[in-house]
Formats: sequence, structure tokens, C-alpha cells
Amino acid sequence: MPDIDKLLKQVNKIHFIGIGGSGMCPIAEILHSEGYTVTGSDNNETDTLKRIRSLGIKVTMGQKKENIEGAEMIVYTAALLKDNPELVAAKSSGIPTFERSKMLGALTRMYPNAVCISGTHGKTTSCSMLTQIMIEAGLDPSAVIGGKLPLTGTNGIVGKSENMVCEACEFVDTFLDLTPDIAVILNIDEDHMDYFKTMDNLKNSFTKFASMATKKVIYNGDDKNTIEAVKAIPEHLVKPVITFGLEKTNDYWAADIEDENEYFSYTLIYRGENKGRIALSVPGKHNIYNSLAVIAAAVESGATVDECIKGIADFHGAGRRFEKLAQINGITVIDDYAHHPKELEVTINTAMKQGYNNVYAVFQPFTYSRTSILFDDFVRVLSIPDYCVLTEIMGSREVNTFGVYSSQLAEKIPECVWFNTFEEVAQNVVSRVKPGDLILSMGCGDVYKVDKIIIKLLKEKYGE
Repeated sequence: MPDIDKLLKQVNKIHFIGIGGSGMCPIAEILHSEGYTVTGSDNNETDTLKRIRSLGIKVTMGQKKENIEGAEMIVYTAALLKDNPELVAAKSSGIPTFERSKMLGALTRMYPNAVCISGTHGKTTSCSMLTQIMIEAGLDPSAVIGGKLPLTGTNGIVGKSENMVCEACEFVDTFLDLTPDIAVILNIDEDHMDYFKTMDNLKNSFTKFASMATKKVIYNGDDKNTIEAVKAIPEHLVKPVITFGLEKTNDYWAADIEDENEYFSYTLIYRGENKGRIALSVPGKHNIYNSLAVIAAAVESGATVDECIKGIADFHGAGRRFEKLAQINGITVIDDYAHHPKELEVTINTAMKQGYNNVYAVFQPFTYSRTSILFDDFVRVLSIPDYCVLTEIMGSREVNTFGVYSSQLAEKIPECVWFNTFEEVAQNVVSRVKPGDLILSMGCGDVYKVDKIIIKLLKEKYGE
């Protein structure tokens, strides 16, 4: 494969297949700001595409081979099917063609301080929180985030400083394409096991990621898997480390934790010194860990602790991360990206502790492999809410060779029903929900579309 870093110095016209994707549009924006002529294609009109077009980037609807004409380099999203006609044409054209993670890796090498945040859970929230702190502190970062940051209304921003923030996703080892200056590991949990097969393989990939850090490794000192991964870094690649967690043995740790309706505050201790009181504006105990990691990364990037305290207080969450969408006639609608059993458990437990009469969990399972491999865990956590409503599994890039269906989950989960269409899901929930209840949609696919139907039905039922 040609060297993407060298090619970026030689080409001008870069075409993005699937430019509207949450991971694609910020990369396109950064390259556009650097003076490249950027074009793109996609299949669905979105707010993201409106923003892309407003920058002067030409976007073609529909993916066909003609779209790549004139391109000197092509970038494509991993979400494309292999028989996508535009992708097939790109790969047979002789034009250098790279998957998104390769281009993101090249961008990390353009910035002297690339903070790459990895972990099975919490990447988007942590990247968003860190970006908010950096913006407010005047550190002017560029960022590539997996969800919308309310402060900017976008999935990423283009700054003019040496700072870059991005998510480092372990899926099929794509984070090994990055070059982190500061490598952050939030946690390591069993996921994507259709690819990794064993926990040892998964931990080994995180070891490789941490080994690539040029300056520092910041990691969860309470998480056994993470500790083992960092300890396995070859001696000649070891960089200075900073630990965070709830235990006193960590460099950054949380003391005197207080809980007010799942919104936590704590005293920040750094190597024995009281650094001030942190008050989170996002719910859930897991966000204590996220905030500690972010503080460590922000301070290493030039922010003061006081700037961290303010930025964290001002941060009210990223898009699709326990995002409150509506409250109609006393019925609350919240949407969350949770799709792994551990994420679901944390999200549902947070909701269950917030005083709602009943919690209706609407879940769209994502990929047949994850649903099959973690089937019993899904049954366990989806039994926590008062009621559970399932959509059919979103297979995404997979074919259902596993023979797994939502109906099989529903049979095992008390108070659970499932439906083929979003309209049926919405009608079922709206027919049962009452004032004081919470509708909590979860999943990393397109389950957010259910919320739009639910909100529309609620408004029709109760008025605006």
C-alpha cells in the first residue's frame, strides 16, 4: 500500500465515499481547512451534509463509479459493503484508496500533540469533555468525535493549534493506524470478540496502541485488563505513565464522592494534593472515571485544573449519550448510544436511580455476532428495566450466519416484547407509557429514528 503521509504532500483532490458519517465529516473538514479540494458522496441527506456543503465541499447523492472521476486520493468509510459500486470502482481505478482509519492516522501525525482516547466504553463522552475543556481554555484544538458536541453542534472541529483530540477505536485494530502523542486507555472489556477471539488478543492490541505513544500513556489504574496491557509494553517503548481511578494508589483519584440523583461530585487528588472540587453535569458513576482521564490529558496538554473544573461543569453530554430529547406531559424521552451489555447496564442503572415511575427500555441490538456471543449478558441487563421493547437486530456489515433473532432475546427477558418496524415499537410504547415514566432508547445503529416517531405520537396524543 502506498505511503499515505507522502501522498498527502503530493495530491490536492481528495474524495470521500460516505462523507456524511460521524467519523468521516470531521476528517473532511480538517483536510478542507488545510487547503485540499474535498468532494464526497453519500446515500442519505443529513444535517451533517448540510454543514459539509456550507463549507463549499461538493457532495453527490448516491454512490456510483462516476463520483470518483478527477480524484487523486479516495477515502472510504468501513461501514460500506464490499460490493458498493463506488468502492469497487475506487479499488480498481488505480487511484490511491484508503479506509478512514488510515487517513485519521495521517492526521494524528500532522499535530504535535495528538491525544488519542481508547477504551471499550466512554470514548465519545471523554473526547467531547476534553474538547470542551480545551476550547474554553483557549487551547484551540482540532477534534474528531463520534458524537455531536453541544458546544459546537458538530462531530468535530478545526483548530489552529498543535492540539488534536480523537477517538481511538479498537474495532478490527483500526486504532493501530494512529500515532498518539498522548495515549489514553479508559478500560478494556470483552467486545468485538468475533475479531479478537480471546481477551489476550484484545489486551495485546491495547498494548500495541499504548506502545505507540510518543509522550505519555494515561490509563485506568483500577482496571485489571488495562493494567496488564500497559505492563506488557516492551521496555524499549515504555513512556512516562499517569494513572487515574478511585483508588488512592492512582496519580489522579476521586475522594469524598457525593451522589445527587446520579450526578456525582468529588475532590480531585493529584499525588496527595487536593486540587479542588469536581462537579459533573452528566449522570452516572462511570463518568467519574471519564472525567479523571480527561483532566489528566487536559493538564498534560496545557490546561489548568481550574479550567478543567469549569469545562467539566459546563459539559452536559455528547449527542446520543444519555441525551434528553423531550419531555411531554410528564413523559421523558432519553437516547443513548449504549450497545454492549456493560454499557447498557450502566445506562439502565443510571436511569433506574433517577426517580422515574417506570423505565421503558427500547433497544436495537447491533450485529449478529455481538448478540450471539454476549446473548446471556444481554438477557441479564435487559431484565433490569421495568419494561423492555426490542427492534430486530441491525446486522450492519454482517450476514446472520449465527441464527440469532430479537425474538429469542424477548423470550428470555421478563416484560419484553419485540417488533419488526420502528412504527410498531413506537406505537406499543406510546400506548402504555404514563406521566412520570421514562422512555430510554439505546443502540449504536439507527434506533434514534424511533424517538422521532415516539415524540411525534406523544405530541399528537397530548399536544405540544
